[in-house]
Amino acid sequence: MSHSKWFTAIGTAAAITVIMAPAAQAVSTPDAARTGAAAVTTLYYDATRAAGWEAAVSAGVASWNANTKNVKLVAARPGTRAEIQIVATTGWPQATLGPVRPGGQARVELGSQAVTEGHDKTRIAAHEIGHNLGLPDTKPGPCSQLMSGSSAGTTCKSAVPNAAERSRVESAYAGRTAAHDPAEGHLLVDAS
Repeated sequence: MSHSKWFTAIGTAAAITVIMAPAAQAVSTPDAARTGAAAVTTLYYDATRAAGWEAAVSAGVASWNANTKNVKLVAARPGTRAEIQIVATTGWPQATLGPVRPGGQARVELGSQAVTEGHDKTRIAAHEIGHNLGLPDTKPGPCSQLMSGSSAGTTCKSAVPNAAERSRVESAYAGRTAAHDPAEGHLLVDAS
């Protein structure tokens, strides 16, 4: 059965348990120190349980890193805790709504049901990471809106946040450092 769009379900039985991770470091570049610019918030992710999604996760992370300045996503070293846990599942994609902060915990579930129906893996990964960064769904919407998710159709391959999405994430992380409290988000299920 084809699902025409994903929807949001808050407070589902699959709620995420918040686990406190060691605080990530807010990285300040020499240029930032000279100009008085805010430090970049670095969030660590662990995708070791996302078998089959490695290329999509790498491309989704690269898209966010190329399009944001205030927050950077970095793969966690083996054996270390990460703010974002990325796992492959057989269900529908879902993620914790952030913005997750250093020391917080968020989850991305990359569901294969959406891929079976023809949705692009990289778009799914970037979309779900967008939830972790504080973006809700914007459905229905065009392919040019990353957070329109599946409502853009199976031919949509865009994994790039548009200007409004980038701006919202930049605002969420403007001036944020490791001293800020971690966010406790709600689980968003992208299913129809």
